[in-house]
Amino acid sequence: MPLPTEMTFIDLPSPGGPEAMVLAKGPLPELEAGHLLVRVEAAGINRPDVMQRKGLYPAPPGASPILGLEVAGEVVAIGDGAEGFAVGDRVTALANGGGYAEYCSVPATQALRWPTGYDAARAAALPETFFTVWANVFQMADLVEGESILIHGGSSGIGTTAIQLAGAFGAQVFVTAGSGPKCEACLSLGAVRAIDYKQEDFKEVILSETGGRGVDVILDMIGASYFERNLGCLATDGRLSIIAFLGGAKVEKANIAPILSKRLRVMGSALRPRTAVEKEAIRDDLEDNVWPLLDEGTVAPVMSAVLPFANVAEAHRLMEESGHIGKIVLTL
Repeated sequence: MPLPTEMTFIDLPSPGGPEAMVLAKGPLPELEAGHLLVRVEAAGINRPDVMQRKGLYPAPPGASPILGLEVAGEVVAIGDGAEGFAVGDRVTALANGGGYAEYCSVPATQALRWPTGYDAARAAALPETFFTVWANVFQMADLVEGESILIHGGSSGIGTTAIQLAGAFGAQVFVTAGSGPKCEACLSLGAVRAIDYKQEDFKEVILSETGGRGVDVILDMIGASYFERNLGCLATDGRLSIIAFLGGAKVEKANIAPILSKRLRVMGSALRPRTAVEKEAIRDDLEDNVWPLLDEGTVAPVMSAVLPFANVAEAHRLMEESGHIGKIVLTL
């Protein structure tokens, strides 16, 4: 079938609250070399989308200004040099922007087939969290079987993914979360101890649970306000991987002596600025190591809400209220 000349997408005429996003009509994205044109059936909602909507996280040069960093749908056209896919394939992909639209151009090297038995909504819930967790927990922090990890924000999309993957690869998992139901959800996914950070000091709990040793890896999205306690939670040769700074970006008067005395590694990364080569390497690792687990149901995305495309403002409000457990997805 011939492609339409225009599509519906979510426009952001100017930064603002959820109501700043409006439905609009415009041309289909240009299909670049090495890219796939995907007819989007579902798109995931992520905190970077919220930050971009507020004007705090502008799209990098060359990226689509349209919000949306992960999609699932049908390949309808293939750019020169794109390999591994055919028109008609169902794919889920990490997008460089443009996901809140009926059509999205994505690098073929950032696309994966839908896992066995998946629909579009579940497939769209995969890329951002699985790419992020694999890169930061396994590629950078080198978590291996027999080690332990503390995951902050355990009930988030990132957290629910990290709990499952860490457990699947033989790690002991501790988490923090902000309520009893969120802690229960984390325990149901395989965490051995869920710490309600509103009721308990996570450093005290971790040191008590590990006999004073601490954990080998921490995945942190809080940043400055947790920094010194995170260092205190790490075992000798421990690794702190920071992926966001919801609790501030500037650390003042922190005691960094544990970094030296315990040979700690402090690292951080954001997914969007990574190069195409780096994202392809993450994709390839996921295809080899994680997609078989998704096929067999050993791990799966936790779905909090699936909303119609026109309800994008409601989806962003849910994200900002932080009451959700798992992923929020739009369907077209």
